[in-house]
Amino acid sequence: MQVFKFGGASVKDIEGIKNLTKIVQSHGTNQILIVISAMGKMTNRLEDLTKAYVKGDENCHAIFEEIKAFHFDVLNALFEDHQNPIFNEVANTFVEIEWLLEEEASDPADYLYDQIVSIGEMVSTKIVAAYLNQVGVFTIWVDARNYIQTDNNYKDANVNWEKTEHEIQKHLPSFLDKGIVVTQGFVGGTSENFTSTLGREGSDYSAAIFSACLNVESLTIWKDVPGVLNADPKWFDETEKIDQLSYHDAIELTYYGATVIHPKTIKPLQNKGIPLFVRSFITPEGEGTKISNVNIPLPIPSFIFKVNQVLISIFPRDYSFIIEKNLSNIFSLFHKNKVKVNTMLNSALSFSVSVDDSDKIDALLKDLSETYKVKYNKGLELVTIRYYNQNTIDRVIIDKTVLLEVKSRHTCQIVMRDKVSS
Repeated sequence: MQVFKFGGASVKDIEGIKNLTKIVQSHGTNQILIVISAMGKMTNRLEDLTKAYVKGDENCHAIFEEIKAFHFDVLNALFEDHQNPIFNEVANTFVEIEWLLEEEASDPADYLYDQIVSIGEMVSTKIVAAYLNQVGVFTIWVDARNYIQTDNNYKDANVNWEKTEHEIQKHLPSFLDKGIVVTQGFVGGTSENFTSTLGREGSDYSAAIFSACLNVESLTIWKDVPGVLNADPKWFDETEKIDQLSYHDAIELTYYGATVIHPKTIKPLQNKGIPLFVRSFITPEGEGTKISNVNIPLPIPSFIFKVNQVLISIFPRDYSFIIEKNLSNIFSLFHKNKVKVNTMLNSALSFSVSVDDSDKIDALLKDLSETYKVKYNKGLELVTIRYYNQNTIDRVIIDKTVLLEVKSRHTCQIVMRDKVSS
């Protein structure tokens, strides 16, 4: 039994869906559960729809029509028989949004986000499942909301593992004995039968949840890269693929911001000793990267870049020390404002952190300023080097001004900005 996860890039268009089908057919036609994201950049567009609806912007209806048209164009290209039930299934799925948009937005924004944005996964998976059945691959579509049980922390729901494992083990093994099972990433369901989501890019995590609860042989995440690279090709002209990676290093890399795998993915797999393969849907014959319980360090330094950083420096107003009580209060304010710390440095009289710039920063700065003196810089970059040496540090700080540098045994983090030309 295996789990395959296909992200938005792998099902962004008709050719992507056909390519997914070939990959599935090459691995046999049963005992595979497939977790699929929304098509292409559809999650972004559904987020635009949600924002417009919450603001009461009339443009939300035009955005919704555009989203529907995109999916029906895909349907028309994949299915010659327009009497195929998939057309009605997709139309009925969109009706859920139509009913919502008829009323003024009165529910909390995060709740509305989950009800609207999750439709991307619902529709994409129904289309893929119907296409697999059309080409002769017996496929059962299942609703992940019936299996992944969560609390009501909308947009970043917490999984109830006991209920989730019970529901998955109760139903899915018998379905997998009959054929392929297709379900959604990113989404879950609450005890009140409302839709929840697991956090942006959470489909990897969904795949890991299903894998752990089913005790599968392996999880494969199909990406548009040949495996886990030591740097993002956006930032480096030359990158190297890492053939094997330990759970430990994978967790470290995702924690620091490596985008190839969602940060929550590794732990459920590590608990069950399930290997994770990262492979290319462009060249599926490649071996990719294997992440498992190996005890080997990374063979080469790895680089993780994060842009749009804010460096916040916090000082006591009375020049007292930054002691445990102050740190506890500071972290409580970060938690209250849902701002994640990317790196930090503590001294006797200051506490400095680097965070992602977002619409939450102004409220955080206001809360901090009520008790502390606060300084901040925006528009910065954060580079994290795993298994660094001085040459790797020198390589990334060329033409940069370093504002903060934090080193541990294996990891160096540098907050920096471009040097101003004189």
